[in-house]
Amino acid sequence: MKVHVASRLLTVAVLALLASAAHSAQVLAPGPDDEDLVPTGKGWGERATPVPGFVTHGNNGNGNNGNGNATGRRVTGNGINYHGGPVMLGSTNVYYIWYGNWSGNSATSILTDLATNIGGSRYFNINTTYYTTYFTGSSQSVSNSVHYAGSSSDSYSFGSALSDSNIQSIVANKISAGALPRDTNAVYFVLTSADVNATSGFCTQYCGWHTHGTIAGSDIKYAFIGNPDRCPSACAAQTKGPNGNAGADGMASIISHELEEAVTDPDLNAWYDTRGSENADKCAWTFGATSTAANGSQYNVTLGSRQYLIQRNWVNDSGGYCSMSY
Repeated sequence: MKVHVASRLLTVAVLALLASAAHSAQVLAPGPDDEDLVPTGKGWGERATPVPGFVTHGNNGNGNNGNGNATGRRVTGNGINYHGGPVMLGSTNVYYIWYGNWSGNSATSILTDLATNIGGSRYFNINTTYYTTYFTGSSQSVSNSVHYAGSSSDSYSFGSALSDSNIQSIVANKISAGALPRDTNAVYFVLTSADVNATSGFCTQYCGWHTHGTIAGSDIKYAFIGNPDRCPSACAAQTKGPNGNAGADGMASIISHELEEAVTDPDLNAWYDTRGSENADKCAWTFGATSTAANGSQYNVTLGSRQYLIQRNWVNDSGGYCSMSY
């Protein structure tokens, strides 16, 4: 997720600057005869490293990408392309790792409620417009099902300045210790308290990101979610959230963004556009119509008993568009 200062009260000049920053750290978009940039999971694309046996334009004669499973054919027409990789199918499990100091913080309730109620919503249903296509010609879509499967706490096992490899190690250590199960159909979210920094660009290049890695011999999907209380002008859409906790309310938007990208592009080789932007990136920091909460803040969706202001997602249908529902 890219950093944008997303307050509805920002000036046009600031918004223009942020729109330009949306593609910082990436090269020019490819031409019509070039391969698409590939996503990094952090909101920008980069040139791909060729993978033997994988075909992104056309196919290799038998319609598969060299592994006999998903097709390498490129699907266009809705503003985002299919590149042959898998999506997450069935019910996606969500695990939280509360890293740092969360004592007495209402975020633990606010964000648990989000993960518990986002599945089955009209909002998450947008992701059902994405699918895996097999070499047989059949396809299977993402389901509108999310299961909050549990959490674990970590009291600064790697200190308060985390590298990307530290974040993977936090997930790996929880799995190897048995604190969380090894689950290949899950996304593990490392949620950090406001005193924790991610040294590869939190608050300056991104507010959160998702990726995957080999952990305990399995392909595990995980995400980093920074706390906007550390840099509210960069990672919070408003100074007061509908649940009365600006940091947690801001994290709810970032979690939603990374979750929908993780289910539609878990291995960074499935659904993205020519610039390497994934579905949520195409709608980053846009919220559509909003309502006013009792405390005067803005919200655009109710999940369970709570109101949230979360970013829109890209509907892969009817030419493609940003929306809060499908």
